[in-house]
Amino acid sequence: MADWTEQLPDAARAYLEGRRLDEVECVVADLPGIARGKAVPASKFARQKSFHLPDSIFYQTITGDWGEAAGEEGFIERDMILRPDMSTATAAPWTGDWTLQVIHDAFDRDGDPIPCAPRNVLKRVVALYEAQGWKPVIAPEMEFFLVARNLDPAKEIEPMLGRSGRPAAARQAYSMTAVDEFGPVIDDIYDFAEAQGFEIDGITQEGGAGQLEINLRHGHPVKLADEVFYFKRLIREAALRHNCFATFMAKPIANEPGSAMHIHHSIIDTETGRSLFSGPQGGDTDAFFNFIGGLQKYLPSAIAILAPYVNSYRRYVRDHAAPINLAWGRDNRTTGIRIPLSGPESRRVENRLAGMDCNPYLGIAASLACGYLGMMNEVRPDKQFRGDAYESDEDIPRVLGQALDIFDEAADLHEVLGREFCRVYSIVKRTEYEEFLQVISPWEREHLLLNV
Repeated sequence: MADWTEQLPDAARAYLEGRRLDEVECVVADLPGIARGKAVPASKFARQKSFHLPDSIFYQTITGDWGEAAGEEGFIERDMILRPDMSTATAAPWTGDWTLQVIHDAFDRDGDPIPCAPRNVLKRVVALYEAQGWKPVIAPEMEFFLVARNLDPAKEIEPMLGRSGRPAAARQAYSMTAVDEFGPVIDDIYDFAEAQGFEIDGITQEGGAGQLEINLRHGHPVKLADEVFYFKRLIREAALRHNCFATFMAKPIANEPGSAMHIHHSIIDTETGRSLFSGPQGGDTDAFFNFIGGLQKYLPSAIAILAPYVNSYRRYVRDHAAPINLAWGRDNRTTGIRIPLSGPESRRVENRLAGMDCNPYLGIAASLACGYLGMMNEVRPDKQFRGDAYESDEDIPRVLGQALDIFDEAADLHEVLGREFCRVYSIVKRTEYEEFLQVISPWEREHLLLNV
């Protein structure tokens, strides 16, 4: 036991100092980003180098149904070999005993990465960058709502009661008083994050009722995706301690803004250590424009990953804090692709299309894949947009079915993300979409029952 615990990250060792580790949660993210795995006694984890789960976890829909994606051999639920990445070991500070979580990577019996495991998809894209001598750096922004407990799916989601006893009010973006309303929940978020060794760059009140945003420091794409994966669980657990829910739905409340996972990208030349987006005199480079061009050309094909559910498309509303097209602009939050204010050394490109409901590994992988294709194919972007991009035409899919049709035809994107992953993803998402189409909504009952 002592041998492997000495190799833990500093935060995990600090968490366990003077304490007896009881349990280790061995986890892997499925397609929706849900943690799947096993909880094992710490003594057993010390003796095992891997564990097994069936590959069918990657064929499961968000409802618990199954997509028929098993391939030629049929649905035989072959075991995968899951090996721990000990650099991801971190506390689970909300548990009743002393518990660690460890993210595992999925391999087949020949030792090859399982192609539809989301973390493997992101690693595949990062490896393509590294093969070119490029180091991708990303920084995600996480938006979410704190809402009242909702046990009845037929009931509309309502904002949580704040510290004052009043429901959270909208239209208070960046208000410190509004942040204070959620003080007890935020205090637990900070405490949990500190115990897990995560650095929060800031928490702000967003424009929705009970909507918050957490910014993370920039870093390696896989490391940051791991943190978003962990943060979703952390935030949910903090909310439950205070009799409310945290939701990462793209659009949980009608007439309120949706929740995004904005992704900031920069690329470093591994040989020189300099940004590929800035020239010797600090000017924009061809690589900078090609990356933007790649986002504009290929993001429509990737929307099915960045907006993975029928609810996701309710977020793309004109004049409602979410993009409706792929225009790019400098310091312009109405465009889908934004160039934030920065010096040449930190020049970056922000993708504002991804919803917070996307799997962080897949959302980051898809965004990087589009930029990569742009640089490899030397795609030039449209002219910079000036003014209010909401006044221009929409040019992104508006429903999941349309997005999946475009995704299925995206041969270049499939090559980067992996053909097998894209095959499985499409089948699972179409299964979810067909499940949704079988549900009769309250709107249909209200307006069609007696009127048509």
